[in-house]
Amino acid sequence: MTNEFLPEWLARSITAPDANAQAEARAHQAQLTKPAGSLGRLEQLAITFAGYQGRSKPQLDNIVVRVFAADHGIAARGTSAYPQEVTAQMLANFCHGGAAISVLASQLNADFRAVNLGCVAPVAPHKNLIDYAIAPATADFSQAPAMTAEQLNKALDAGFSQAQTGDLFIGGEMGIGNTTSAAALLAALFQLAPEAITGKGTGIDDATLTRKTQLIATALGYHREHLTHPAAILQRLGGFEIAALVGAYIGSAQRGVPVLVDGFISTAAAAIAVALQPALAPWLLYAHLSNEAGHKLALDKLSATPLLTLDMRLGEGSGAALAAGVIRQALALHNQMATFTDAGVSHAD
Repeated sequence: MTNEFLPEWLARSITAPDANAQAEARAHQAQLTKPAGSLGRLEQLAITFAGYQGRSKPQLDNIVVRVFAADHGIAARGTSAYPQEVTAQMLANFCHGGAAISVLASQLNADFRAVNLGCVAPVAPHKNLIDYAIAPATADFSQAPAMTAEQLNKALDAGFSQAQTGDLFIGGEMGIGNTTSAAALLAALFQLAPEAITGKGTGIDDATLTRKTQLIATALGYHREHLTHPAAILQRLGGFEIAALVGAYIGSAQRGVPVLVDGFISTAAAAIAVALQPALAPWLLYAHLSNEAGHKLALDKLSATPLLTLDMRLGEGSGAALAAGVIRQALALHNQMATFTDAGVSHAD
């Protein structure tokens, strides 16, 4: 698979962040009543967001949160501690406000929706649910391509459709078996050994981890001759919700909206997205270091430094929602602290 078979929008340009606005924000930081650099990465966050928004004093008022959910054929091989019915059950939980991301999105006053891309169990309609079902699940990628080309494009389009105007986009995911898919994607993209990138996901035992790792190795061998393009890697090893994240990330950046990437699975989507559109990279911030075994390795491959380390491994966009609060505080400090001149405070030459 090459770009000619992919959605037209995928090749649209992404504009670089505004360097002049960043320079103005950096100069403003130097005048605030604190020793230079004393607020650490909070200072750089404000400068980075100035570049995103093209103004020296950026705001974080309008946050969009979308949780994409889908089932995986590989889960039938026993790679998870939970049955596949949980995906649809958690979709309902998202919509009714009972999940971690639902609570955190509410705290952020975010525009929150869950997106159904295909579950093996029925999913009831709800005002907070966007139904974009493609199929009940992907195929078992240890034996066949996870998606057809048509299904991949539908999943990419679903994500692109949720890339809204705003100050920040957070994409979450839910799908029993999706850490297996994410590990396979990263192994193929970065040519990693399965055992180096595969972890325990929702808390599987050692025997299940061994089976999960072996299934990924089998899949990499089965698809080897086709894993030559990031879109082909995504089609053969990915999930509908992971492909939707890819579409949402690229679409957001094309609209000039930065993305806060969550944990292991979201990072796998980010890696594929950057491989497809390298100009996306400056628009991605990485929220936290997951407790999933391969996440640090994936972040290292992307030269990414996460904002938080809280030993989380929930997914859903939960770590990103927490990090958004930190960003909001960083911008408040940048915008509201007095300058040395305003406060009449002497400062170093």
